[in-house]
Amino acid sequence: MRKSILSAIFMAVVLLGAVSASAQKVNQLTKKEKKQGWVLLFNGENFDGWRQCNAENMPPNWTIEDDAMKVLLGEGKQPGHGAGGDILFGEKKFKDFELSIDWKASDQGNSGIFYYVREVPGKPIYFAAPEVQVLDNENASDNKIDTHLAGSLYDMVAADPATVNPAGSWNTVVIKVKDGKATHSMNGKEVVSYTLWTPEWDALIENSKFKNFPGFTEGIAREGYIGLQDHGYPIWFRNIKIREL
Repeated sequence: MRKSILSAIFMAVVLLGAVSASAQKVNQLTKKEKKQGWVLLFNGENFDGWRQCNAENMPPNWTIEDDAMKVLLGEGKQPGHGAGGDILFGEKKFKDFELSIDWKASDQGNSGIFYYVREVPGKPIYFAAPEVQVLDNENASDNKIDTHLAGSLYDMVAADPATVNPAGSWNTVVIKVKDGKATHSMNGKEVVSYTLWTPEWDALIENSKFKNFPGFTEGIAREGYIGLQDHGYPIWFRNIKIREL
């Protein structure tokens, strides 16, 4: 009898925890997160703090859907061709930080998360900033190169594709940068590590498509904006939060 009662209590606790977890709202911080210094960069309701890269307003091909910010296929564009709708959180530049973002890709979806964004007039967001790849690893056209798969430091360091959930499912990527040491974690597992402004970093650039990008050869910024890419596919982002280290 005692075992039956204990089993019943245990199951009740498990179910209660599951209900509480499922009921927890997105785009909100827990008391523990607030105490740890986390702040939200997206409130789930509007684009406060966000703007187009090299512009002052939000581009028209972004919307709010299901408590997430969503980039749409630009008017008159074909999939894979962005409409110049790269955006950044323009209220503050960050140096040492831990950034957490939930993302979901559409079928064949492709996008990117950028940090240390330095705006260069007339140049795209990726011209002078490291990119963490967002991709439908299974069906995207850009899935033939390991360093182009989701979670990777784009075209430089490959992530483990086994850590990535498929298109239509949410993923959580955490990007941590402290004193030049950077890591990417995908769904709770560290998948990439590298150190900025070192011979290792210079070699990564030299062996990538960025070797002739002045934004990289002159040296990426040591602080900058957080940015999101419009690559011409529907992509959702939510629970965008950061804490300075």
